[in-house]
Amino acid sequence: MTAERVSTRLGTEVRQAVAAFAQPATRSGALQLVTSFGPFVAACAAMYLVFPISYLLTLALAVPAGALLIRIFIVQHDCGHGSFFSSNRANALVGRLCSLITMTPFANWQRQHRLHHADWNNLDRGKGGGSDIYSACMTVREYRALTRWQRLLYRVPRHPLIANVLLPPLVFVLLYRVPFDTPRAWVRERWSVHFTNVALILLFTALAVSFGWQRVLVVHLPIMIVASILGVWLFSVQHRFETARWTAKNNWSFVDAALQGSSWFGLPRVLHWLTGNIGFHHVHHLNPRVPSYRLQAAHDAVRALHPLRPLSLMAGLRAPSLTLWDEATGRLVRFRDVHRLLEAQ
Repeated sequence: MTAERVSTRLGTEVRQAVAAFAQPATRSGALQLVTSFGPFVAACAAMYLVFPISYLLTLALAVPAGALLIRIFIVQHDCGHGSFFSSNRANALVGRLCSLITMTPFANWQRQHRLHHADWNNLDRGKGGGSDIYSACMTVREYRALTRWQRLLYRVPRHPLIANVLLPPLVFVLLYRVPFDTPRAWVRERWSVHFTNVALILLFTALAVSFGWQRVLVVHLPIMIVASILGVWLFSVQHRFETARWTAKNNWSFVDAALQGSSWFGLPRVLHWLTGNIGFHHVHHLNPRVPSYRLQAAHDAVRALHPLRPLSLMAGLRAPSLTLWDEATGRLVRFRDVHRLLEAQ
């Protein structure tokens, strides 16, 4: 990606090109439903079948099953944007169905995600990034102004092992069971979280009665752990990578933040399929109404107008350690890079 700002004219052309794909296709959506739920259910069934034979093999199958769950999550994500089907009712129905599989309350997460789309790659978000581990970013200057104790408190939850391995399962399995950030006045959304929990209790009770609680636990908990870790890593590299651009609010531009602050993840074709094409994240931010099954085509249209460089898989694996914005170099840097400078002074 280039470091220069995208011109107004080019930005308009790019948005117009993407808008041509912001129309759901019922047949494509239905096919994606089948190819998302079908393989996932088959993977779960395989785990149940091999459980009496080998506990280790059951755990091994949780890896592909968890990856397939990400594809279902992208369906829910599209429904939250109203882009998967042309019918709002169909989007709400399918989104709520997906939420029982992803354990992510539909309305609650939908609101959170819309806030992200309103204000991403903004250095002023959360007063310098202190309030949001995944969607905000503190500058090096702000970090250096903290006391040693404040730096530690900021740094620990953002350590790659904590932010990308320990916290994701806790968020999806436990935190999403309560309307933790829903305003009290939003009664409907708060109740939607509780109704989701009731539906999950009924679902897992039925599974436990049918197969035994131990088998249900060994099958579904590892799936959620794998899916949450992979999913949060995928989300983190969508806006934190070596060439990502973050700006203060007064310099923030919608098109620039999409093309220069959101990644085109150059994944192999099978991984694009597993992740519902969300690796074309720059296109998704240009127009969230483009359904996931049309992101590849929209990306091709954008690339014809504006040359882009993909984020490699190896760069994506390194990206979680990029946690602070260095105003001097205009790049994301690691905590250890800043601490070396502090120790040298």
